[in-house]
Amino acid sequence: MAKEECCVAIGRAQSTWQYHIIALVTAIIWSTTFVSTKTLLNHGLSPENIFLYRFVLAYFGMLTMAHKKLFADSAKDEFLLFLAGLTGGSLYFITENTALKFTYASNVSILISTTPLFTMAIAAMVFKQKLKKSMFFGSVIALAGVALVVFNGNASFHVAPIGDILVLIAAICWAAYSVILKYLGNRHYSTLFVTRKIFFYGVASMALYLPFADCEFNISLLEDPVVFSNILFLGIVASLICFAAFNKVVEVIGPDKASNYIYLSPLGTITTAVIFLNEPVTWMAVTGAAITIIGVVIVEKTGPTRTT
Repeated sequence: MAKEECCVAIGRAQSTWQYHIIALVTAIIWSTTFVSTKTLLNHGLSPENIFLYRFVLAYFGMLTMAHKKLFADSAKDEFLLFLAGLTGGSLYFITENTALKFTYASNVSILISTTPLFTMAIAAMVFKQKLKKSMFFGSVIALAGVALVVFNGNASFHVAPIGDILVLIAAICWAAYSVILKYLGNRHYSTLFVTRKIFFYGVASMALYLPFADCEFNISLLEDPVVFSNILFLGIVASLICFAAFNKVVEVIGPDKASNYIYLSPLGTITTAVIFLNEPVTWMAVTGAAITIIGVVIVEKTGPTRTT
């Protein structure tokens, strides 16, 4: 019996390894978006501007590929799609960006990395899974590695209640988003359809927030080649392509394992900062990177088991 289970596990690993590669590439791409976002902010765009431009562009791009099916098969599923657009789109970006006004960037980087832990907890409750100790242990190791990467020898963690709570809300939002994706994947909707609906509801829910936001839209800024090229990158690559890829990854390997690749984002971020912004890197960051990778490997080699 043990031999048969081993063969099944090996077969499953061989059939899903490419999705782990996709998750890794997606995490790396998302980790570089801070450079584009920072560039756009420096050129006069607000976080709300950036979100709407990238999501509207991604929505219409996805609409060209998935336009035959307009609505989900039930009101419940349509509501879940709305929740996905809210938790993985507008609410996530609003809470994370607003948090930066009240807390430190290092706090945001550390606390947002708790997302995989929240994801495992929510997935375990929704799908009635029993978490293995090694999976939790690997996540804690990865989180410790992220802390070393972010601190990088010259930062410290300060408690800033309002901002820190907002970051944790953002982490919970993305965790809920990942679990909703898994449920919708079990309902056999196409990845393109789900992704298109998420972009739509992300834009729609952000539109409801705009009257309360202190921001203005200056379309003339898009005439700047630097602004336009960065919007294209965020809209087409980081949103249209990466959201569709991540959604498919969650469907295949599950929200818990997919979310653990978020731990690798700070590694890509600090590498990008060194290359494009000439920011220094220390042995603490290198050590943290190695610890993070070890933690992710531990998590990816194990997984939750379904309870009876």
